Amino acid sequence: MHIKTIENYKPKNNQEKADKLAMLSFAKNNSDSLLRTNLIAHFTNSAIITNKTKTKVLFAYHLIYKSWGWVGGHNDGNPNFLEVVLKEATEETGIKEVKPLLKEPVSLDNILVSNHIKNGNYVGDHIHMNLTYLLVADETEELIIKPDENSGVRWFDIDDVLNYVTEERMIYIYKKVFDILKKL
Repeated sequence: MHIKTIENYKPKNNQEKADKLAMLSFAKNNSDSLLRTNLIAHFTNSAIITNKTKTKVLFAYHLIYKSWGWVGGHNDGNPNFLEVVLKEATEETGIKEVKPLLKEPVSLDNILVSNHIKNGNYVGDHIHMNLTYLLVADETEELIIKPDENSGVRWFDIDDVLNYVTEERMIYIYKKVFDILKKL
């Protein structure tokens, strides 16, 4: 299923064209591309969660990156990208009712992850082959942090949230996704 999702994706720019080709080649040549055991690269899925009026986004303060950002996670063998991101969204924010705004990804990005310590273990530099989805949730739902991953979860005005993002390399991706969201 994951290869079809990538094959069907229509790149929006040259960066996405290049990243799509790399993803397809990597997936076809690495049977473990959906697993973290592949230390070079593996697939991940992220979500920009918006409220019903599309004026706010729900971000988490990530412990590893020390920045506010989207939610998401590793496939860990699951080839259903949307299923993975829906599960991660509820786990990382505490929201119970989250739905896809669209059933297909809206952004495709190969993201370099610098080495870091996670749960006391060293994780070397690698690439997240990431597909981003747009999800929608009720902004009045109770939010809960996931202490092993984030120290805060909150709604931000979509036009203000980038002032809280300290991970510079992610701003381009967030802007790209916000532009898509604002056109829906």
